[in-house]
Amino acid sequence: MKKILFIGGSLNQTKMMHKISIYLNQYDCYFTPFYADGYLEFFRKLNLLEFTILGGNFKKQTEEYFHNHNLKVDYRGLENDYDLIYTCQDVILPRNLNGKRVILIQEGMTDPENLMYYLVKWFKFPRYLASTSTTGLSHQYDYFCVASEGYKQLFLKKGVKPSKIHVTGIPNFDNAEKYRDNEFPHRGYVLVATSDSRETFKYENRKKFILNAVRIADGKQIIFKLHPNENFARAEKEIEKYAPGSIVFRNGNINHMVANCDILITMYSSVVYIGLALGKDVYSFFDRNMLKSLLPIQNGGTSALRIANLGRQLIDMPWQKVFDIQHYYELKEAINY
Repeated sequence: MKKILFIGGSLNQTKMMHKISIYLNQYDCYFTPFYADGYLEFFRKLNLLEFTILGGNFKKQTEEYFHNHNLKVDYRGLENDYDLIYTCQDVILPRNLNGKRVILIQEGMTDPENLMYYLVKWFKFPRYLASTSTTGLSHQYDYFCVASEGYKQLFLKKGVKPSKIHVTGIPNFDNAEKYRDNEFPHRGYVLVATSDSRETFKYENRKKFILNAVRIADGKQIIFKLHPNENFARAEKEIEKYAPGSIVFRNGNINHMVANCDILITMYSSVVYIGLALGKDVYSFFDRNMLKSLLPIQNGGTSALRIANLGRQLIDMPWQKVFDIQHYYELKEAINY
């Protein structure tokens, strides 16, 4: 029986992988938390990367999810020789993925292109230094499943090969309407989704962010949903100081919270797409018209099946045919250029 490895990461990424695997149960499916090798693995063992998906809360939540859903785990993919590998992140690609058939899945919103992005692209700095803004730039995968036609154009502009991109939609963001059916007790509030920018060594003026939320709320009840990777105690102290009377949740289904709110305020969170798909009044650090152009397609929750079908085609395809297809599209691209 052919074997497939699904690489998790954040809880969002891990849930995506599980949804796809459900449609591939004729294969022998295994799961692993996100992993690296070389000096990154050395730093992880020293607990210096606890703020990333290589460790900390991300790894803990993923391992708990595997256990709770009785999924077969092969940590770091060392026990088996895999015929296909799914991953949501290519800013780091472990060495044992070399020579394998790989499908990359867009995990959600990508970071803006800043100075570090251009240092990575033009001077070959390590991709992870620019975070998710460099998603897709490894080119070390066969297919890249993206959220929408808008994102396809964005990734093409960055230099991703057209032959590799498939607009499938992405699990967790392709059926926002279902989140309206929920038991979250609050209604008609302003929801503020915070970030883990400071925990991942990015700049954030949290005081300014909170005060701006208070201004936008204009007297309406404010609910803060804290990012699972941030310092809860610090965040709660700041909220109490600058937005007294707010309700704060450390945990909970943020999609249900978005469905019940009137206004959504965030920074770079992918939940902005749930808000837009549900017609909420959305504020973020991105241009609203740009976000609308990138909005993940709403296909009734069929993205996981579409991505699984691509995997089924790829895993049974002879290597020569895979090469011929890629070569055909590269020639076509060169001729059109």
